[in-house]
This record gives sequence, structure tokens and C-alpha cells, in this order.
Amino acid sequence: MSRWTRRNLLAAILAALPSAGAHAQNSIVIVTGQAAPMPIPTLMEDAQSNAANFEIADHLFLRLANLGPSLTTAGDRGFLPVLAQSWSRRDSLTLAFNLDPRARWHDGAPVTSRDVLFTFARARNPSISPKLATLLKHVTGVTAEDERTVVVRFSRVYAEQFYDATYHVALLPAHLLAGLPADSIARSPFVSHPVGNGPYRWVRSLPGQYIELAANERFFLGRPAIRRLIVRVAKDPDARLNLVLSGEADAMDNVLPPPSNLNRVAARPELRTVPVPSPALGYLLYNQRDPRDTTRPHPILADPDVRRALTLGLHRRLMVRAVFGPYAEVPYGPVSSLLWIRHGAPIALAQDTALASRLLSARGWVDRDGDGIRERAGRPLSLRITVTNTSAIRRQMSLLAQRQLRQIGVHIDLVVIDAPLWIERRNAGDFDIDFSGSLQDPSPSGLVQSWSCKGPSNVARYCDPAVDSLLDRAILARENTRGAWHDVLRRIEHGAPAAFLYATTYVFVVHRRFRDVAIRPQSSWIALWRWSLGGAPAASPAGY
Repeated sequence: MSRWTRRNLLAAILAALPSAGAHAQNSIVIVTGQAAPMPIPTLMEDAQSNAANFEIADHLFLRLANLGPSLTTAGDRGFLPVLAQSWSRRDSLTLAFNLDPRARWHDGAPVTSRDVLFTFARARNPSISPKLATLLKHVTGVTAEDERTVVVRFSRVYAEQFYDATYHVALLPAHLLAGLPADSIARSPFVSHPVGNGPYRWVRSLPGQYIELAANERFFLGRPAIRRLIVRVAKDPDARLNLVLSGEADAMDNVLPPPSNLNRVAARPELRTVPVPSPALGYLLYNQRDPRDTTRPHPILADPDVRRALTLGLHRRLMVRAVFGPYAEVPYGPVSSLLWIRHGAPIALAQDTALASRLLSARGWVDRDGDGIRERAGRPLSLRITVTNTSAIRRQMSLLAQRQLRQIGVHIDLVVIDAPLWIERRNAGDFDIDFSGSLQDPSPSGLVQSWSCKGPSNVARYCDPAVDSLLDRAILARENTRGAWHDVLRRIEHGAPAAFLYATTYVFVVHRRFRDVAIRPQSSWIALWRWSLGGAPAASPAGY
């Protein structure tokens, strides 16, 4: 794509529209790093399960209710009504939702209980949506009592019933799709021109370059003040920042380190920064199994005292401050800043090289030959940190870890490799220490994926039956759920399966001509329809 100024991009996109002149000043160009080829509910699986697809889908398709500002996923008090104008609990296993009679699809058809049943049937079908089907495994039935009353039943009592019934499923139009074979929607014209029920409707896309959406003039919760939304793709983070600084885009997602990038933004009075809790977590993952023979324990890292010593040998706060400045913190356990359970959790341990040295000496790791590296039975205390070459942040932090661990007599080799090979080795357990990163869901129940004995993402083979038991208890808890989750974190920290390094805060950039700006951690731009422009009033205060 040739170099586009914001004016030229808007002119090219809006020229064919009869009302282009009226809307040019009521538009926004957002630049992001990832394309959204399939922003369709129940189709965002496997390779299509990326943030870009979900964020575009959130402008087009609505849920029954949305997660509110507290991000609390237990119970229903932290949720805001959207397609469901109200709900009630029939009993401990049954929720009833009453649909808002004003809700309409973009073609004018009403949203009804038929749409709910159709979408849930697809979401619960493992041959169509295997990931969603797993997430909805405790939903035993979805029925309609009338055109606007839907009942959801569960197999067991647990705190996140409401979250499961609302967060995972945005509705699809049954009147347009129910007549198609279930497995054919991904190949149907609907994908290239989806019809939703949200605040914005689909206009066009140039695959891999931009998507254009227009305000839904009849949106039942209030017409958006921003009339045109253009989401432009620029994979290079420096390119994204330069597009905003040059005025070719109005907003961008997270400004990546170094911190000097934020100084460049601060020097531009027309721009504002918006810090937002993020789902991003970074950690050094200790392999519990021998990379050469995964049926055997790791000859060094199977020892929990060695793992504790390695973590104590790291000055994690110094590492985080050097790389992220004030926009990250050292988490207690595998908890990003998005997860509500981080509130009230203990403080992560500080560096303690004296205690680390005592732990290693007690386990027989001693520097007998005076070369600065400990050994035991003739084996040096030498380990590899494997890191992908696509992340400058992880490479920088790996170098810091290498130097700090040398101070307690540990030799570290850095293995920097291409992303495909890194993923292959990680999934195969071919590493000593992997510099891992993850993007977490708002629900702490997602910790089961990586930190339970049989978690599908548990590539380091960490297994503590006590953690599994505490996870089950926390998921099923109906009272003091936060305390139950903190018990999980304490046990994970005790086992030291990883050195949890950073939980970041994302820093968005938005032009100051936009008012009432709110960016939501679970979906960055989901509240954009409520923003105003210049002196224009915000949209209706109802909704999400």
C-alpha cells in the first residue's frame, strides 16, 4: 500500500459515499498491528482466535451482557445489560434473560430468542467451535419460553455461571444463517459482508490493510457520535507510532517500550495517553522434565528449591522498571493486571541473593573450583533460556536475567530463535527455561490451562495436586471467591514453576479531539460508540 496520509485515506474510503463530506470530521482512524480476517462469532477459533477479530466483532455483534468496569467475573453484579435488558436467577442452576425489544439487526429484523438458541447451538457444538464448546461445557441447555425470554441451565453450581452465559457468546442472526449448512458459514457471503446488531455496521475491507465500519443510525442504545471507523493495519510498532505522530491516524493500541516512545507522544499536545490494565503476562518458565527425555525429571529444575533460588536471584522490579518504566509491575503468581483477583494478593518476593545462595548450597550446588559457577557431582549449574527473536522486550530482559543469575553462581546461555522454531520447541518441551508470554482472559478460571496437572498449555509438565484441588475449590466457590483464588496463587508461588516477571499496563494514544474516551481492557475499543467528538455530547449513558 502506498503512503497514505489520514486525509488521503479518508478521502479514498469516503469518496464513494454520498454523505462523505458530512462524515469526514466525524471519523476515526485507528492503527493496530494485526488484521481481522474473520470477525464472526463462533468462527474465531484456532488461527482466527486473535484479538483483532474479537475487537472488530465487538463493534458488529452484541452479547446478552458485557463485563463492567470492575472486571469481576464472579456473580452478575459486575455486568452491564446489552441485548438482555434484565435477568433473574430461577434457582442455583438456572438463569433467565429478558431481551430488549428495541434491539434490531442491521437489516432491520428484530433480535429474538431464536437468535440466542441458534448461536448457542453453534457455540456448544465441538465440531464447529471446539474452543467455545469447552468454555461452555457446564451449560446443559438453552431454551426459549417466548420470543424474548431465554433460559440457560447449568450442570453444576459455580460463581462464573453468568460470565459463561454472556462473555463467550455474541449473537448471530438466525434469520440469515439458520438455513445454511452448519459448516458452510465460514465460506458464505456473510463473512465478507456480515450483518450484525451492534453500534457499527460493516462497509468494506481491503484484506490485511484496513476495515471500514459505519455508525448504526438506528442503534437501540444510542447513535454513535463517531460516524466512520477505519481500522488500519501496520505490523511494525514503530510504524504505528509514526502514523499517529504524523497525523495519519487518530489512535493506536499499546505503545511498546522503550519508554522514550512515550516521551515522543508527550511532546505532542494534541495527543493523550490512556493507561489500561492489560491481559499480558511475562515469565521465565522452568521445565520440570528433561528436554532430552521428557519421561524423566529435569536434572536441575525438578528441584523446587533450585527453582525458588533462581527466582530469588532475580531483581525483577529493577528489570521491569528498566524495560517498561512505570507501566508494569511484578505480579504475585500468574496474574495479569486484567484479572480482578490481583487486588489484595500478597506482594511478590524481592531479590534475596543471600537466601538464594543458601538454598543452592543446601542442595549441593557449590562452586568448588572457584570459577564463579556452582557445580554438583561434576555437573555445572548451567541452563538455557530460550527466547523468540520477535520480542525485543524478552531479549532485553533475558540479558538482564543472565547477568543477575551469574551473581549467584548460575551460568545461563541465551538461545534466541525464530518464532516458529521457538513455538515448536516450547510445545515439545525442548527447553530448560522458556521466556513465555500469555494473554489472559478476564476470568481467573483460565489458570487451569497452564497451571493444572493436565492443563492443555502446561508445556513444562508442572503438576501439583494441591494446586488442582485449590483451582477446583476456587472455581466452585460461591462466597469469598477472591480468598479462594489467593490460596491458588500462594500454592503456585510456593511451588515456583516459573519466575513471574511482569504484568503490563497498556498505554493507548488517542487524539484530543475525541471526548468521553474510555478504553476497556477486555476489548480495547468496545466503548467507542459512546465517545464524542469535539463539543458533541456523548451518546446515551445506557448500555456498555
